[in-house]
Amino acid sequence: MKKNYISNSEESVRMFKSNFLEGLSKVHFFVPLIIYVPVCSYLIYKAFNEAGMNAGLFFGLFLGGLFIWTFVEYILHRYVFHYVPKPEWAQRLHFIFHGVHHDYPNDAKRLVMPPSASIPLALAFYFLFDALLPVHYVFAFFPGFILGYLAYDMTHYAIHHFNFKSGIWKRIKKHHMLHHYQDPTKGYGVSSVLWDKVFQSDFDKK
Repeated sequence: MKKNYISNSEESVRMFKSNFLEGLSKVHFFVPLIIYVPVCSYLIYKAFNEAGMNAGLFFGLFLGGLFIWTFVEYILHRYVFHYVPKPEWAQRLHFIFHGVHHDYPNDAKRLVMPPSASIPLALAFYFLFDALLPVHYVFAFFPGFILGYLAYDMTHYAIHHFNFKSGIWKRIKKHHMLHHYQDPTKGYGVSSVLWDKVFQSDFDKK
């Protein structure tokens, strides 16, 4: 990842010669909500009406999915998005997936994951959880997991484009800005700093 260049421009840098591929790499921040809120609503409907879950089991699984997302967010950001391979072609892929965000952190159309990447990942996680969990439990677990993902995407957009004056939002923004402008090898949590504290990758904010 390039560490000697950070643009403060909100304009999008072009990454592909193909207009089709270029379009797939950009997305408005509200698109994930349009895609995944109906999916979550349908799964919640199935949890109660097809699986016959009671409220206690549903909310337990839902909160479990939300918690697991915070861990997945940290692992993906630290070990996948920030893994810098040696081959030139692989470095190009790294730049497309995450390096461009560090060079152009205020690019409004590259702050949430585009559907071309999020949909395959969501399907992979759905089938993984469905295979690991008891029958129908995924109907409650997966909406919690996706809510965590949506919170991550919306938080990421907000902390790059809104000026928070105080409270938890200011602390979350500060944590992520230190990741961008001070040390990209720390501060991998975006929607939560929990796992940075657990794995000792947090900043000394004193």
